[in-house]
Amino acid sequence: MDEMIPLLIIDDDTELCALLAEFLGREGFRAVLEHDGARGLARALEGNFTLIVLDLMLPSLDGFALLKRLRAQSRVPVLMLTARGEDVDRIVGLELGADDYLAKPFNPRELVARIRAILRRVEAPAKGRLEINGVTMDPGTREVTCDRRVVDLTTLEFDILELLMRSGGRVVSRDVLMESMYNRKATPYDRSIDMHVSHLRKKLEKERTLIKTVRGVGYQFCRADD
Repeated sequence: MDEMIPLLIIDDDTELCALLAEFLGREGFRAVLEHDGARGLARALEGNFTLIVLDLMLPSLDGFALLKRLRAQSRVPVLMLTARGEDVDRIVGLELGADDYLAKPFNPRELVARIRAILRRVEAPAKGRLEINGVTMDPGTREVTCDRRVVDLTTLEFDILELLMRSGGRVVSRDVLMESMYNRKATPYDRSIDMHVSHLRKKLEKERTLIKTVRGVGYQFCRADD
């Protein structure tokens, strides 16, 4: 029986993919490889993968287009590979629903650490249902409604919202969010948490503020009596 964790790697660098598949295999992951964007999307939608590693530069369908189409049908976690220093690529990828990013070239051990951090969040035991200020979330089904309107969130957006809601109106720092979501410390130039919170706000907030920014500190979920 195959107990290895199934991953899909979509990257047109065949040599890199082969090396990663071998390394990941020693770490308990079974990597399926695709080197074309369109075929990668089809495989992602038809396969039962725990996580997808996605490069942006792909033939036939680039990573951005692939991610946008994937998110329309699937919440599977996505770790995006970007060129070093390409901040715009990272921002766009996070806006489209990527869970994390890693700049090339990278150490394979760093890739494994990022993958494990994402999977720890996804596989964490579900806690009780929450209902605060018109927002209801069910960790068991990972469903969210806001003023009885269904809100479709990515895996990371859901986890950020849950942490903010369970903090009882207290301010949650960016450092705590980074440690909880990514298992690494925040840096001044890493805006991934801020991008996810921004995206979360756009989905939740229509007529009132639900997530407040505390400048220089972090974020706070607003209770009904705030």
